[in-house]
Amino acid sequence: EVKKIFCAPGNAGIARQAECLPLAADDVPSLTAWAENEKIDLTVVGPEAPLTLGVVDAFEARGLMIFGPSQRAAEIEGSKAFAKELMNRYGIPSGKYQTFEDHGTAVRYVKETGAPVVVKADGLAAGKGVILCPTINEALEALNLIMVKKAFGAAGRKVVVEEMLSGEEASFLAFTDGETVLPLPTSQDHKPIFDHDQGPNTGGMGAYSPAPVVNEELHREIMEKIMVPTVRGMAEMGIKYRGVLYAGLMIQDGKARVLEFNARMGDPETQPLLMRMKSDLIPVIMATMEGRLSSQQVEWDARPTVCVVMASGGYPGPYEKGKVISGLEEAARIPGTFVFHAGTALKEGKVVTNGGRVLG
Repeated sequence: EVKKIFCAPGNAGIARQAECLPLAADDVPSLTAWAENEKIDLTVVGPEAPLTLGVVDAFEARGLMIFGPSQRAAEIEGSKAFAKELMNRYGIPSGKYQTFEDHGTAVRYVKETGAPVVVKADGLAAGKGVILCPTINEALEALNLIMVKKAFGAAGRKVVVEEMLSGEEASFLAFTDGETVLPLPTSQDHKPIFDHDQGPNTGGMGAYSPAPVVNEELHREIMEKIMVPTVRGMAEMGIKYRGVLYAGLMIQDGKARVLEFNARMGDPETQPLLMRMKSDLIPVIMATMEGRLSSQQVEWDARPTVCVVMASGGYPGPYEKGKVISGLEEAARIPGTFVFHAGTALKEGKVVTNGGRVLG
């Protein structure tokens, strides 16, 4: 039973349910010290940055319970090259690729192999380090942006150049305790900023669940050929993966291939997924932590759900903050509607914008 919730750093929405802390999500030493001092029973990690910085390892070293993969396990999201090597080693279906640390070598490869390709910064880049390149010139520009101009800093020290897969995307998430893999319903998110999948990619402009493109047969195949082999493969490498594993998939001709892995629940996929979850989340998390997931049953609402993201003008480029948001109470009163906050803050008692993606 949950008696008290804290959130670091939180926002204007979650402040109604939780006490917000003036701590950054990636300030691992401060978070660890605070949780130890307050004797926190369970910590759930939302974003990817603290996972790749080793927040789970730091908490566990102090005997604190925390939900999420270890630093080594989170490399599946923190390093595109690591994820591709893992898939290659264990025969997990994905696009052909090469990894480069030298700009000149990458340029020669692109000129020889041609386009279309996808150029990916190896490290974390807030969902913006993946550049779709229909032409050779665009691929060369992407390599220049990442490796020469260092647009994503250290995240672009290595790049992955990968064949561009076509088809329809789907998101496939599962709880895993390192042995059992318990799937959530399917979902589909849409990353381009404009309608009809036009414009630059964002962290995600909306999502719905289920994804009709994944039928029962394909669902079974994704479990057998992607999700279970990934968890088992990591175990063989001496890495126990505990938490939520997210596979971003491309579906073509009834077959799924992996575009990317995330080491946590996606945003905005989590919103429609949790709206469908009838079971309590905490027992599932505890079963994952304690290696009891095989005995866990989760009940889902059969009705479909959708989340539409409201973003600041200018996003994913430069945008202004501090704009007052109105209509929140009216929206929340609509039956079957829940307003999720992302980049919001409280200023003089009013809810204001405080990020690129603001509400969902």
